[in-house]
Amino acid sequence: MSSTPRGERLNIAIIGKRNAGKSSLINALVGQEIAIVSDVPGTTTDPVDKRYELLPLGPVTFFDTAGVDDSGELGKKRIQATEKILYRADLAIFVSDGKAFNNAELKMITKIREMELPLLVVFNKKDIITANPENIAFCQNNSLPYLSVSSVTKEGINEGKEKLIQLSPKYLKENRIIAGDLVKPGDSVILVTPIDTSAPKGRLILPQVQTLRDLLDRNCLVTVVQETELKSALDKAKEPPSLVITDSQAIETVAKIVPEEIPLTTFSILFARYKGELDILLEGINRLKTLQDGDKILIAEACSHHIQKDDIGRVKIPNWMQKFSQKNLSFEVYAGHDFPENLEEYAVCIHCGGCMITPMEMNRKIMECYRRGVPVTNYGMTISLLKGVLDRTIKPLLKAKEKQTQ
Repeated sequence: MSSTPRGERLNIAIIGKRNAGKSSLINALVGQEIAIVSDVPGTTTDPVDKRYELLPLGPVTFFDTAGVDDSGELGKKRIQATEKILYRADLAIFVSDGKAFNNAELKMITKIREMELPLLVVFNKKDIITANPENIAFCQNNSLPYLSVSSVTKEGINEGKEKLIQLSPKYLKENRIIAGDLVKPGDSVILVTPIDTSAPKGRLILPQVQTLRDLLDRNCLVTVVQETELKSALDKAKEPPSLVITDSQAIETVAKIVPEEIPLTTFSILFARYKGELDILLEGINRLKTLQDGDKILIAEACSHHIQKDDIGRVKIPNWMQKFSQKNLSFEVYAGHDFPENLEEYAVCIHCGGCMITPMEMNRKIMECYRRGVPVTNYGMTISLLKGVLDRTIKPLLKAKEKQTQ
């Protein structure tokens, strides 16, 4: 369970006021004493993540957060940290101690609903208090699923797990496909995985590993090579491969080697569909064709990493964009789980592939850009456009989409 990639885990945010029993609820859900429980309000100050196997969904991460009614300047910062967790969450549990909702609770519930984040209201401490009738009426009037539980006696806990499964995002219940719909069982596929200074020592990067597994699950014959061995692999093949998938940074070289009649795409473009909204990202790529002097570009990374001299987001993409646009552009890199407050100031947002975040979080970022009128695309599409091969690399995905609609 601990080896499951972060981007494949269901993230559940536990929200509520101080001393509502958030930590006790986590312990009851997982059946272990993994969260510190105290009668002192505000024991949990910063978000803490707890991992668990929630069957039949699989690995999940619970985020225990500070109280939404925290006070003072430090309390405000803790509440802001809690709000940031919501942008990483796939669903939220709002924990109430059964007493009438206060203004801080109602404000947070409103925010969660505005984010269109699946929400379960849990009235805790059922063993000592009956949920306030006004709270229940509020849930009913706003179509919010709710239930009463006791973290002490465990009454209602199993029902709570069932409700979490029902509320979980659709993508977790589906057999999601990365590349398997682009080929048939028995087809041969070549994966091009450059081993350079940006490649992790001793392993492949996560999108490459997940794509390989997806193809193997569909009984494909997969060959993995570096770009320097690609021509040799093609020459030795008895039949042309049904598909070639490459790292985006090698697309210019690979596109020259692979004959036009062989379908070609990139790992990052596959993940644009797997983790995001492909149509919106395709629409966003058009903004790169109309950039003007002085435009500010947001380079968004989902996670932090060691920065190298040829870093893809900080060095390569900006240099390629300057050359492509022939304009004087400025670039700002934003690494983390949330966006800058001044999002509207950017001409376009270019996001990484999102392999380390969940599809829910990736889609929330995409929709945040869309809602605020900022075109958004991703690294893979951007690189293919800048290298003049976007039409070719996106074609296999568009053909698969066309087949689904027929």
